[in-house]
Amino acid sequence: LMHETHIKKEATTMTFAKRSLVVLALAVSVSYSASAFNPGAFVRNTAGNTLTGNKQAPVFGRAEVSSPTAVALSSAGGAKAKPAEEPSGGIFATLQVGIYFALWYLFNIAYNIYNKQALNVLAYPWTIATIQMAAGIAYFVPLWLLGLRKAPKLNASELKTLIPIALCHTGVHVGAVIALGAGAVSFAHIVKASEPVVTCGLNYLLLGEVLPLPVYLTLLPIIGGVAIASMKELSFTVLALAAAMLSNVSSAARGVLSKKTMSGKKMGENLDAQNLYAVLTAMSTVILIPLMLGFEGLGMFKATGDLVASGAYTNKALATLLALGGASYYAYNEVAFLALGKVNPVTHAVGNTIKRVVIIVASVVAFKTPMSTGSIIGSSIAIAGTLLYSLAMNASKKK
Repeated sequence: LMHETHIKKEATTMTFAKRSLVVLALAVSVSYSASAFNPGAFVRNTAGNTLTGNKQAPVFGRAEVSSPTAVALSSAGGAKAKPAEEPSGGIFATLQVGIYFALWYLFNIAYNIYNKQALNVLAYPWTIATIQMAAGIAYFVPLWLLGLRKAPKLNASELKTLIPIALCHTGVHVGAVIALGAGAVSFAHIVKASEPVVTCGLNYLLLGEVLPLPVYLTLLPIIGGVAIASMKELSFTVLALAAAMLSNVSSAARGVLSKKTMSGKKMGENLDAQNLYAVLTAMSTVILIPLMLGFEGLGMFKATGDLVASGAYTNKALATLLALGGASYYAYNEVAFLALGKVNPVTHAVGNTIKRVVIIVASVVAFKTPMSTGSIIGSSIAIAGTLLYSLAMNASKKK
Protein backbone atom coordinates (compact mmCIF):
# COMPACT_ATOMS: atom_id res chain seq x y z
CA LEU A 1 0.00 0.00 0.00
CA MET A 2 2.83 2.37 0.91
CA HIS A 3 4.56 1.57 -2.39
CA GLU A 4 1.36 2.37 -4.33
CA THR A 5 1.06 5.67 -2.48
CA HIS A 6 4.62 6.62 -3.43
CA ILE A 7 3.91 5.70 -7.06
CA LYS A 8 0.78 7.87 -7.10
CA LYS A 9 2.72 10.76 -5.48
CA GLU A 10 5.45 10.53 -8.09
CA ALA A 11 2.92 10.32 -10.93
CA THR A 12 1.18 13.46 -9.65
CA THR A 13 4.51 15.27 -9.39
CA MET A 14 5.49 14.32 -12.94
CA THR A 15 2.10 15.38 -14.36
CA PHE A 16 2.37 18.75 -12.64
CA ALA A 17 5.94 19.04 -13.86
CA LYS A 18 4.93 18.45 -17.48
CA ARG A 19 2.21 21.08 -17.23
CA SER A 20 4.68 23.54 -15.71
CA LEU A 21 7.15 22.96 -18.53
CA VAL A 22 4.39 23.66 -21.08
CA VAL A 23 3.59 26.95 -19.32
CA LEU A 24 7.30 27.82 -19.20
CA ALA A 25 7.55 27.24 -22.96
CA LEU A 26 4.49 29.44 -23.41
CA ALA A 27 6.10 32.20 -21.36
CA VAL A 28 9.24 32.14 -23.47
CA SER A 29 7.26 32.22 -26.71
CA VAL A 30 5.08 35.08 -25.43
CA SER A 31 8.13 37.10 -24.40
CA TYR A 32 9.72 36.77 -27.84
CA SER A 33 6.52 37.46 -29.76
CA ALA A 34 6.00 40.53 -27.60
CA SER A 35 9.43 41.83 -28.56
CA ALA A 36 8.35 41.90 -32.19
CA PHE A 37 5.25 43.97 -31.41
CA ASN A 38 6.90 46.28 -28.88
CA PRO A 39 10.60 46.82 -29.54
CA GLY A 40 10.73 49.70 -27.07
CA ALA A 41 9.72 47.86 -23.91
CA PHE A 42 10.65 49.34 -20.58
CA VAL A 43 11.40 47.96 -17.13
CA ARG A 44 10.01 49.88 -14.15
CA ASN A 45 10.16 49.95 -10.40
CA THR A 46 7.82 51.29 -7.74
CA ALA A 47 9.38 54.74 -7.92
CA GLY A 48 8.25 55.07 -11.52
CA ASN A 49 11.70 54.63 -12.97
CA THR A 50 12.50 52.93 -16.26
CA LEU A 51 15.41 51.42 -18.07
CA THR A 52 15.29 50.25 -21.66
CA GLY A 53 15.18 46.53 -21.06
CA ASN A 54 13.99 44.86 -24.25
CA LYS A 55 16.32 42.03 -25.00
CA GLN A 56 16.10 42.66 -28.74
CA ALA A 57 16.58 46.41 -28.61
CA PRO A 58 19.79 47.40 -30.39
CA VAL A 59 22.60 48.74 -28.24
CA PHE A 60 25.29 50.80 -29.86
CA GLY A 61 28.69 51.18 -28.24
CA ARG A 62 28.72 51.28 -24.45
CA ALA A 63 25.46 51.56 -22.56
CA GLU A 64 25.17 54.82 -20.64
CA VAL A 65 24.01 54.47 -17.06
CA SER A 66 22.79 57.98 -16.42
CA SER A 67 20.31 57.73 -13.58
CA PRO A 68 21.49 57.45 -9.97
CA THR A 69 19.34 54.34 -9.68
CA ALA A 70 19.86 53.06 -13.18
CA VAL A 71 20.88 49.50 -12.38
CA ALA A 72 19.66 49.00 -8.85
CA LEU A 73 17.78 45.71 -8.88
CA SER A 74 14.67 45.25 -6.82
CA SER A 75 13.87 42.07 -4.88
CA ALA A 76 11.61 41.02 -7.70
CA GLY A 77 14.40 41.26 -10.22
CA GLY A 78 13.37 44.62 -11.63
CA ALA A 79 15.56 47.53 -12.58
CA LYS A 80 15.44 51.22 -11.82
CA ALA A 81 16.08 54.18 -14.07
CA LYS A 82 14.37 57.27 -15.46
CA PRO A 83 10.62 57.88 -15.81
CA ALA A 84 8.92 57.38 -19.16
CA GLU A 85 5.42 57.45 -20.52
CA GLU A 86 3.42 54.23 -20.33
CA PRO A 87 2.99 52.71 -23.79
CA SER A 88 -0.56 52.21 -25.03
CA GLY A 89 -1.72 49.72 -27.62
CA GLY A 90 -5.42 49.04 -27.17
CA ILE A 91 -6.88 45.62 -26.52
CA PHE A 92 -3.73 43.75 -27.54
CA ALA A 93 -1.58 45.70 -25.10
CA THR A 94 -4.07 45.12 -22.30
CA LEU A 95 -4.20 41.40 -23.05
CA GLN A 96 -0.41 41.30 -23.18
CA VAL A 97 -0.12 42.94 -19.76
CA GLY A 98 -2.67 40.49 -18.37
CA ILE A 99 -0.67 37.52 -19.69
CA TYR A 100 2.58 38.89 -18.27
CA PHE A 101 1.08 39.46 -14.83
CA ALA A 102 -0.57 36.04 -14.85
CA LEU A 103 2.74 34.37 -15.71
CA TRP A 104 4.59 36.49 -13.15
CA TYR A 105 2.22 35.39 -10.41
CA LEU A 106 2.12 31.79 -11.64
CA PHE A 107 5.89 31.34 -11.72
CA ASN A 108 6.25 33.09 -8.36
CA ILE A 109 3.72 30.75 -6.77
CA ALA A 110 5.32 27.74 -8.46
CA TYR A 111 8.77 28.73 -7.23
CA ASN A 112 7.64 29.10 -3.62
CA ILE A 113 5.83 25.76 -3.70
CA TYR A 114 8.63 23.83 -5.43
CA ASN A 115 11.21 25.44 -3.17
CA LYS A 116 9.33 24.58 0.00
CA GLN A 117 8.67 21.01 -1.18
CA ALA A 118 12.37 20.51 -1.90
CA LEU A 119 13.38 21.97 1.46
CA ASN A 120 10.85 19.78 3.27
CA VAL A 121 12.51 16.61 2.00
CA LEU A 122 16.10 17.86 1.69
CA ALA A 123 17.14 20.29 4.43
CA TYR A 124 20.11 21.70 2.54
CA PRO A 125 19.21 25.33 1.78
CA TRP A 126 22.69 26.37 0.60
CA THR A 127 22.84 23.54 -1.94
CA ILE A 128 19.29 24.11 -3.15
CA ALA A 129 19.92 27.87 -3.43
CA THR A 130 23.01 27.17 -5.53
CA ILE A 131 21.15 24.80 -7.85
CA GLN A 132 18.35 27.34 -8.31
CA MET A 133 20.78 30.16 -9.05
CA ALA A 134 22.75 28.02 -11.51
CA ALA A 135 19.57 27.00 -13.34
CA GLY A 136 19.34 30.46 -14.87
CA ILE A 137 22.62 29.87 -16.71
CA ALA A 138 20.93 27.11 -18.72
CA TYR A 139 18.43 29.73 -19.89
CA PHE A 140 20.42 32.83 -20.84
CA VAL A 141 23.66 31.25 -22.10
CA PRO A 142 21.89 29.45 -25.00
CA LEU A 143 20.15 32.74 -25.84
CA TRP A 144 23.55 34.42 -26.09
CA LEU A 145 25.14 31.58 -28.05
CA LEU A 146 22.26 31.37 -30.54
CA GLY A 147 22.17 35.13 -31.00
CA LEU A 148 18.59 35.41 -29.71
CA ARG A 149 19.85 37.95 -27.19
CA LYS A 150 22.97 40.06 -27.56
CA ALA A 151 25.62 38.88 -25.12
CA PRO A 152 26.97 41.52 -22.72
CA LYS A 153 30.63 42.50 -22.87
CA LEU A 154 32.37 43.61 -19.68
CA ASN A 155 36.02 44.23 -18.92
CA ALA A 156 37.80 43.21 -15.71
CA SER A 157 37.29 46.61 -14.07
CA GLU A 158 33.55 46.55 -14.74
CA LEU A 159 33.25 43.02 -13.39
CA LYS A 160 35.09 44.14 -10.27
CA THR A 161 32.54 46.92 -9.84
CA LEU A 162 29.75 44.35 -9.95
CA ILE A 163 31.26 42.02 -7.32
CA PRO A 164 29.79 43.81 -4.24
CA ILE A 165 26.40 43.97 -5.97
CA ALA A 166 26.63 40.26 -6.83
CA LEU A 167 27.44 39.48 -3.19
CA CYS A 168 24.27 41.29 -2.14
CA HIS A 169 22.34 39.50 -4.89
CA THR A 170 23.58 36.24 -3.40
CA GLY A 171 22.43 37.28 0.06
CA VAL A 172 18.96 38.14 -1.24
CA HIS A 173 18.44 34.66 -2.62
CA VAL A 174 20.12 32.48 -0.02
CA GLY A 175 18.44 34.43 2.81
CA ALA A 176 15.04 33.84 1.24
CA VAL A 177 15.71 30.13 0.70
CA ILE A 178 16.87 29.62 4.31
CA ALA A 179 13.82 31.53 5.58
CA LEU A 180 11.46 29.42 3.48
CA GLY A 181 13.09 26.25 4.81
CA ALA A 182 13.11 27.34 8.46
CA GLY A 183 9.51 28.52 8.66
CA ALA A 184 6.26 28.91 6.79
CA VAL A 185 6.27 30.46 3.32
CA SER A 186 3.65 32.95 4.48
CA PHE A 187 5.79 34.13 7.41
CA ALA A 188 8.86 34.61 5.20
CA HIS A 189 6.90 36.87 2.87
CA ILE A 190 5.41 38.82 5.75
CA VAL A 191 8.90 39.62 7.05
CA LYS A 192 10.14 40.42 3.54
CA ALA A 193 7.42 43.06 3.34
CA SER A 194 9.55 45.12 5.75
CA GLU A 195 12.27 45.69 3.14
CA PRO A 196 11.28 49.39 2.64
CA VAL A 197 12.27 50.06 6.25
CA VAL A 198 15.77 48.71 5.63
CA THR A 199 16.02 50.55 2.32
CA CYS A 200 15.22 53.92 3.91
CA GLY A 201 17.74 53.28 6.68
CA LEU A 202 20.59 52.32 4.35
CA ASN A 203 19.84 55.18 1.96
CA TYR A 204 20.21 57.62 4.86
CA LEU A 205 23.30 56.00 6.40
CA LEU A 206 25.26 55.40 3.19
CA LEU A 207 23.93 58.02 0.79
CA GLY A 208 22.66 60.70 3.16
CA GLU A 209 19.28 60.60 1.44
CA VAL A 210 16.41 62.14 3.42
CA LEU A 211 12.93 61.36 2.17
CA PRO A 212 9.71 63.36 2.73
CA LEU A 213 7.88 62.83 6.02
CA PRO A 214 4.88 61.04 4.41
CA VAL A 215 7.25 58.32 3.16
CA TYR A 216 8.65 57.72 6.64
CA LEU A 217 5.13 57.66 8.12
CA THR A 218 4.23 54.74 5.85
CA LEU A 219 6.98 52.72 7.52
CA LEU A 220 5.04 52.67 10.81
CA PRO A 221 2.32 50.23 9.65
CA ILE A 222 5.00 48.05 8.06
CA ILE A 223 6.98 47.83 11.30
CA GLY A 224 3.87 47.39 13.42
CA GLY A 225 2.34 44.80 11.11
CA VAL A 226 5.47 42.65 10.95
CA ALA A 227 5.84 42.87 14.73
CA ILE A 228 2.25 41.73 15.30
CA ALA A 229 2.55 38.94 12.75
CA SER A 230 5.83 37.73 14.30
CA MET A 231 4.40 37.64 17.81
CA LYS A 232 1.31 35.73 16.68
CA GLU A 233 2.99 33.49 14.08
CA LEU A 234 2.33 29.83 14.90
CA SER A 235 5.39 28.61 13.00
CA PHE A 236 7.75 31.35 14.20
CA THR A 237 11.46 30.54 14.35
CA VAL A 238 14.36 32.90 14.98
CA LEU A 239 16.21 31.44 11.99
CA ALA A 240 13.32 32.20 9.62
CA LEU A 241 13.11 35.78 10.91
CA ALA A 242 16.88 36.32 10.74
CA ALA A 243 17.20 34.80 7.25
CA ALA A 244 14.31 36.84 5.87
CA MET A 245 15.90 39.99 7.31
CA LEU A 246 19.23 38.98 5.72
CA SER A 247 17.39 38.89 2.40
CA ASN A 248 15.90 42.33 3.09
CA VAL A 249 19.22 43.90 4.08
CA SER A 250 20.96 42.34 1.07
CA SER A 251 18.28 43.60 -1.30
CA ALA A 252 18.42 47.12 0.12
CA ALA A 253 22.23 47.11 0.07
CA ARG A 254 22.18 45.89 -3.53
CA GLY A 255 20.18 48.94 -4.53
CA VAL A 256 22.31 51.37 -2.53
CA LEU A 257 25.56 49.94 -3.89
CA SER A 258 24.21 50.16 -7.42
CA LYS A 259 23.46 53.84 -6.93
CA LYS A 260 26.79 54.54 -5.28
CA THR A 261 29.13 52.64 -7.61
CA MET A 262 27.39 52.78 -10.99
CA SER A 263 25.71 56.18 -11.10
CA GLY A 264 26.61 58.09 -14.25
CA LYS A 265 29.09 55.47 -15.44
CA LYS A 266 29.36 53.72 -18.77
CA MET A 267 28.95 50.03 -18.07
CA GLY A 268 29.74 47.41 -20.69
CA GLU A 269 28.08 46.65 -24.01
CA ASN A 270 24.56 45.25 -24.38
CA LEU A 271 24.05 45.52 -20.63
CA ASP A 272 20.31 46.08 -20.50
CA ALA A 273 18.28 45.18 -17.42
CA GLN A 274 17.81 41.52 -18.32
CA ASN A 275 21.45 40.98 -19.23
CA LEU A 276 22.54 42.69 -16.03
CA TYR A 277 20.38 40.27 -14.07
CA ALA A 278 21.91 37.38 -16.05
CA VAL A 279 25.46 38.55 -15.29
CA LEU A 280 24.66 38.88 -11.57
CA THR A 281 23.12 35.40 -11.65
CA ALA A 282 26.32 33.92 -13.12
CA MET A 283 28.50 35.77 -10.60
CA SER A 284 26.28 34.73 -7.69
CA THR A 285 26.51 31.11 -8.80
CA VAL A 286 30.30 31.31 -8.63
CA ILE A 287 30.07 32.89 -5.17
CA LEU A 288 27.58 30.31 -3.88
CA ILE A 289 29.50 27.17 -4.90
CA PRO A 290 32.34 27.51 -2.32
CA LEU A 291 29.86 28.72 0.32
CA MET A 292 27.67 25.69 -0.33
CA LEU A 293 30.65 23.34 -0.01
CA GLY A 294 31.79 25.10 3.16
CA PHE A 295 28.42 24.97 4.92
CA GLU A 296 26.98 21.70 3.64
CA GLY A 297 29.65 19.93 1.61
CA LEU A 298 28.15 17.23 -0.58
CA GLY A 299 25.74 16.11 2.13
CA MET A 300 22.64 16.65 0.03
CA PHE A 301 23.73 14.09 -2.52
CA LYS A 302 24.09 11.44 0.19
CA ALA A 303 20.73 12.48 1.62
CA THR A 304 19.23 12.14 -1.84
CA GLY A 305 20.55 8.60 -2.11
CA ASP A 306 19.10 7.71 1.29
CA LEU A 307 15.74 9.22 0.32
CA VAL A 308 15.64 7.22 -2.91
CA ALA A 309 16.67 4.05 -1.06
CA SER A 310 13.75 4.53 1.34
CA GLY A 311 11.36 4.43 -1.59
CA ALA A 312 9.82 7.82 -0.83
CA TYR A 313 11.09 9.37 -4.07
CA THR A 314 12.96 8.35 -7.20
CA ASN A 315 16.02 10.12 -8.58
CA LYS A 316 13.90 11.35 -11.48
CA ALA A 317 11.24 12.85 -9.20
CA LEU A 318 13.81 14.67 -7.04
CA ALA A 319 15.75 15.92 -10.06
CA THR A 320 12.51 17.20 -11.59
CA LEU A 321 11.53 18.95 -8.37
CA LEU A 322 14.91 20.72 -8.10
CA ALA A 323 14.96 21.61 -11.80
CA LEU A 324 11.47 23.09 -11.69
CA GLY A 325 12.42 25.12 -8.61
CA GLY A 326 15.37 26.62 -10.46
CA ALA A 327 13.46 27.14 -13.71
CA SER A 328 10.51 28.86 -12.01
CA TYR A 329 12.90 31.05 -9.98
CA TYR A 330 14.56 32.49 -13.07
CA ALA A 331 11.32 32.49 -15.08
CA TYR A 332 9.44 34.69 -12.62
CA ASN A 333 12.27 37.22 -12.61
CA GLU A 334 12.45 37.18 -16.42
CA VAL A 335 8.69 37.64 -16.83
CA ALA A 336 8.76 40.38 -14.16
CA PHE A 337 10.79 42.55 -16.54
CA LEU A 338 8.11 42.17 -19.20
CA ALA A 339 5.19 42.64 -16.81
CA LEU A 340 6.51 45.67 -14.95
CA GLY A 341 7.73 47.30 -18.14
CA LYS A 342 4.16 47.66 -19.40
CA VAL A 343 2.51 49.49 -16.53
CA ASN A 344 2.69 52.79 -14.69
CA PRO A 345 4.20 53.02 -11.17
CA VAL A 346 0.84 52.90 -9.36
CA THR A 347 -0.23 49.75 -11.23
CA HIS A 348 3.18 48.25 -10.44
CA ALA A 349 2.78 49.04 -6.73
CA VAL A 350 -0.71 47.52 -6.61
CA GLY A 351 0.38 44.50 -8.66
CA ASN A 352 3.37 43.85 -6.42
CA THR A 353 1.16 44.08 -3.33
CA ILE A 354 -1.40 41.69 -4.78
CA LYS A 355 1.41 39.32 -5.75
CA ARG A 356 2.57 39.04 -2.15
CA VAL A 357 -0.99 38.39 -0.97
CA VAL A 358 -1.50 35.75 -3.67
CA ILE A 359 1.74 33.96 -2.69
CA ILE A 360 0.79 33.94 0.99
CA VAL A 361 -2.71 32.62 0.28
CA ALA A 362 -1.42 30.03 -2.20
CA SER A 363 1.19 28.75 0.26
CA VAL A 364 -1.36 28.50 3.06
CA VAL A 365 -3.65 26.46 0.80
CA ALA A 366 -0.88 24.30 -0.69
CA PHE A 367 0.79 23.39 2.60
CA LYS A 368 -2.27 23.75 4.87
CA THR A 369 -0.27 26.12 7.08
CA PRO A 370 -2.43 27.52 9.89
CA MET A 371 -2.36 31.28 10.44
CA SER A 372 -3.60 32.82 13.67
CA THR A 373 -5.97 35.79 13.65
CA GLY A 374 -3.14 38.00 14.91
CA SER A 375 -0.86 36.84 12.12
CA ILE A 376 -3.52 37.58 9.50
CA ILE A 377 -4.14 41.05 10.94
CA GLY A 378 -0.41 41.81 11.23
CA SER A 379 0.37 40.64 7.70
CA SER A 380 -2.54 42.67 6.29
CA ILE A 381 -1.28 45.82 8.02
CA ALA A 382 2.31 45.27 6.87
CA ILE A 383 1.34 44.57 3.25
CA ALA A 384 -0.96 47.61 3.19
CA GLY A 385 1.98 49.61 4.53
CA THR A 386 4.19 48.51 1.63
CA LEU A 387 1.55 49.70 -0.82
CA LEU A 388 1.32 53.08 0.92
CA TYR A 389 5.13 53.31 0.89
CA SER A 390 5.25 52.69 -2.86
CA LEU A 391 2.55 55.27 -3.53
CA ALA A 392 4.25 57.83 -1.26
CA MET A 393 7.58 57.26 -2.99
CA ASN A 394 5.93 57.76 -6.38
CA ALA A 395 4.31 60.97 -5.19
CA SER A 396 7.62 62.31 -3.83
CA LYS A 397 9.34 61.64 -7.17
CA LYS A 398 6.81 63.77 -9.02
CA LYS A 399 7.51 66.85 -6.89
